[in-house]
Amino acid sequence: MSEAYIYDALRTPRGKGRKDGSLNEVTSLRLSAEVLNAAKARNDLDTQAIEDVIWGNVTQVGEQGGCLARSAVLASDFDERVPGLSINRFCASGLEAVNLAANQVRGGAGQAYIAGGVEMMSRVPMGSDGAAIAVDPSLAMKTYFVPQGISADIIATEYGISRDDVDAYAVESQARAAKAWEDGRFAKSVIPVRDINGLPILERDEYMRPGTDMQALGSLKPAFKDQGEVMPGFDAVALLKYPHLERINHVHHAGNSSGIVDGAAALLIGNKDFGDKYGLTPRARIRATAKIGTDPTIMLTGPVPVTEKILAESGMSISDIDLFEVNEAFSAVVLRFVQAFDVDHDKVNVNGGAIAMGHPLGATGAMILGTALDELERSGKGTALTTLCVASGMGAATIIERI
Repeated sequence: MSEAYIYDALRTPRGKGRKDGSLNEVTSLRLSAEVLNAAKARNDLDTQAIEDVIWGNVTQVGEQGGCLARSAVLASDFDERVPGLSINRFCASGLEAVNLAANQVRGGAGQAYIAGGVEMMSRVPMGSDGAAIAVDPSLAMKTYFVPQGISADIIATEYGISRDDVDAYAVESQARAAKAWEDGRFAKSVIPVRDINGLPILERDEYMRPGTDMQALGSLKPAFKDQGEVMPGFDAVALLKYPHLERINHVHHAGNSSGIVDGAAALLIGNKDFGDKYGLTPRARIRATAKIGTDPTIMLTGPVPVTEKILAESGMSISDIDLFEVNEAFSAVVLRFVQAFDVDHDKVNVNGGAIAMGHPLGATGAMILGTALDELERSGKGTALTTLCVASGMGAATIIERI
């Protein structure tokens, strides 16, 4: 099998996912095309060499529907002979796009791919596609469905994670993201988004609240308490599944959960022959990929079993990994990961994460893989593992090795 290499990784800044967010005027199509064009320009690509564009986005309705990947190719400066594939693995869509591309390269199905994703949450609201697991009673009852915020609170309750724990983690995420921007750690990957006149619309992540402290977070009411407790509440559903829990401890709120934002990201994946032919130097090797299904009620524990799976399949141990990017869907997701593997917090999300900068669903996996690559190069370290929890109970992971 061929090796699959990362030749480039880029992303837009994350804009607030509201009508007053800086990227609200930009469609998913336009933002995707802009990222594709940036990948082409940065690498002087002959786009006929690209086998496919694999593009993740979660809410595939309206302007994000109709195979957005192919539409983005046609709206960009890519050759029209490049096809496009839109995929949806919920929050892991962007990472799964990369994993699919890498495994296609490994299997000899083309020499190079562009993989990544987009989500314009200010324009296409989360949940507007009407997921069956949430709206079809026959499935919701079978799976003991509860909303993700309740799932995060179940994790906190099950694994002894307190309100102070999740708030302290959120404060640290904000501080790390602010420091990363201050130090220019994202400069290599972040491309400004410009209007039709070439003027910048957004040049840096705008969701961050770097002054966040424990006192400010302590004043916030748990966001999912009423949803869980007001009859007929989702807590009652969860306790049918987990009767050993006396009650659900509601600890999550907007300040220690991922932010709703807009954004897009892409990686250029190819084999050695592709790099040699076009004079491109690989930055990292994709060493392993994995995905797994998990309990659909607690839903967000996927990073733990998928990490166990990818380590076993690659013949590695947790001590072989120098850096971890664990998507900050909710604080308890990352804290459970740290607890399960007893890893040093100083190796996990060292530049902050989605609590500080936001979580543009379909793009996040590609974004944090790029962040891991940049940090490997900055720190001179060797290997990184990127993983995300996934709605309805799944996990995805990728291990990369710096060249």
